[in-house]
Amino acid sequence: MTKDHGPSIKDDDTYESLRDKGYDKSKAAAIANAQASDDMDPSAKGGSAPPYEDWTKDDLMDRARELDIEGRSGMTKDELIDALRD
Repeated sequence: MTKDHGPSIKDDDTYESLRDKGYDKSKAAAIANAQASDDMDPSAKGGSAPPYEDWTKDDLMDRARELDIEGRSGMTKDELIDALRD
């Protein structure tokens, strides 16, 4: 029988399973609670940002600057996309 971990844990079975796999308490609680919530989908992958091909060169340059990619000022849009994906 699953232990009751109190009101802060929304899915006790998932929480215990994750703890058995070695997850720490806070990570197991976050995942268990996300899976129990109808508003969240923790198993969905990927973000909601458009692909780099849809970005402007200026936006790609800004992102490359944030990541401190060397040689970015001389890169074409395609080269920026490749560098950002590496």
